[in-house]
Amino acid sequence: MEAIEVPVLIVGGGGCGLSASCFLSDHGVDHLLVERHTDTSKLPKAHYLNQRTMEIFRQHGLYDAAVEKSAPLEKFGRVRWQTTLTGGGPLDTRVIHEMDAFGGGALTPVYAAAGPVLPIKLPQLRLEPILRSQAEQRNPGRVLFGHELAAFTEDGDHVAAEIRDIATGEITTVTARYVIAADGGRTLGPQLGVEMQGVPKMVDVTTAYFSADLSQWWHEGTIITWFLNPYRPDLSSTLLEMGPSWGKACEEWGLHFIPGDADRDDHEAISARIREVLGLPGLDLTLHKVSHWSVEGVLADRYRDGRVLIVGDAAHRQPPTTGLGLNGGIQDVHNLAWKLAAVVSGRADDSLLDTYEAERRPLGKRNVEWGLSTWFHHRMMTEAAVGLGAHIPPHARSSAFTTYFDASPVGEVVRARAAEIFATHRAECQAHDLEIGFGYEDGAVLPDGSEPPARSPMGTDYRPTTRPGHRLPHAWVERDGDRLSTHDLAGTGFALIAGPQGAAWCEAAAQVAEKFAVPITTARIGEGAEYADADGRWAQVREFGDAGAVLVRPDNHVAWRSTGGSDTPADVLSQAVAHILDQRAAAAAAER
Repeated sequence: MEAIEVPVLIVGGGGCGLSASCFLSDHGVDHLLVERHTDTSKLPKAHYLNQRTMEIFRQHGLYDAAVEKSAPLEKFGRVRWQTTLTGGGPLDTRVIHEMDAFGGGALTPVYAAAGPVLPIKLPQLRLEPILRSQAEQRNPGRVLFGHELAAFTEDGDHVAAEIRDIATGEITTVTARYVIAADGGRTLGPQLGVEMQGVPKMVDVTTAYFSADLSQWWHEGTIITWFLNPYRPDLSSTLLEMGPSWGKACEEWGLHFIPGDADRDDHEAISARIREVLGLPGLDLTLHKVSHWSVEGVLADRYRDGRVLIVGDAAHRQPPTTGLGLNGGIQDVHNLAWKLAAVVSGRADDSLLDTYEAERRPLGKRNVEWGLSTWFHHRMMTEAAVGLGAHIPPHARSSAFTTYFDASPVGEVVRARAAEIFATHRAECQAHDLEIGFGYEDGAVLPDGSEPPARSPMGTDYRPTTRPGHRLPHAWVERDGDRLSTHDLAGTGFALIAGPQGAAWCEAAAQVAEKFAVPITTARIGEGAEYADADGRWAQVREFGDAGAVLVRPDNHVAWRSTGGSDTPADVLSQAVAHILDQRAAAAAAER
């Protein structure tokens, strides 16, 4: 293969790298993606795509394909703790507790009001083929599986990389201005000396990916079912639907458990364990894959090293609780893609890329800390709720469960106490504010001096705000009979959204767009404006007057806000855009 020169090289073709490829293509950035494996993941891995991720997929034309393969919310909107799947004993098949989760049940209207789309359940082994197909369609011939990064050097204004075709050994030289490290931290980070700080490798977990017909015993509607065995704690496990059908029709499953040394790599022993956990000794099952992975909470000491931008698992790895891993990685590259587009096109200074770390690393730190907190809490909470401890003997364990389910006054007290303990699990499975309420305090935003909205300590209650740095609140608007979300107004460029008396801001935006050669669409929303506030929600959440405006970035985060009008709107808006696009000049001006 001849030498290749591209603005951006993506190393890694998992969910994060493939998403980056799609986003860069949509922004018109030429790039090459290389992935050492010959195909997408054959393991289920992550399986929950939260509301923010689905908004991003909607923006980039990935939503419909993902939803088509996914479980609808009514099929997964609860979590459940159960003793066993089957059995004829008095403690078998009993539901210990269940609650709405991840936008399901009573949470659905709240989620529906907050965004144009809802979360979905779609395991990574079904998501990645969709992303690969979309990436290849948008960037033909430049998405190379079965190719690995063999060597790279940074040389002034570019990176020189050697890419090896694993099948043939052929080496191709690639020159790129920037590299996205989406390799899970396997190659680029260690070579650059990036340190993963935090709590590594706390617990070894085994995931068994298998096929079996469980329709006779399965209670559908849960995204996660935790089995808390009343007799043997070693059989406590987690069972998840993996599709491709959902509910009772589900054909494939993922079972997570902490392995013993004896059966760690013995597939026959693992198959036997699956049957034992499920209480189905004669179950006909096919074991497809077994993976071992470590629960850890670590964060890269930096997200940028020269011309290398570090994303996804290469930047942060946290426990699976709350589903912050893949979602966080996709949101990393969504933040990064528009900035790379602005820089490689010459519209922005290289310093804009520094804001990727400034914005995303604090969020990565929060996600790692949240994941650790909910992981530790979950492990303590579940057994404590039933009255168990680490050293309870088997006969006392079953006695505790008997009391829990007993119809006596004591049993009623135990269940009431447990309900309060289980309610604290909302920090793990109802963390709506954690998913969409975050903001960037420092970076490609122009603060207006306002305080952030109060946030729920449990991460549950999302409060929409147009404060700079925060996600643009969703509201439905109408124009000429078409119904749109406020999120649709920017496309892949900037958007100036004004009140009904904000025409001067819209006129200024046209001048500023021409001056900086950046796309800025304009929209006035409200009475007498071109967009109608369909249900009055925008008026409730906009936080500026009829003559005010906000400037929204291509990633649908607010960059700048004016609560009212201005005598010099073009100058004010020009200064805001200059601040966003040239961080180096903005920093120098701040020091003067």
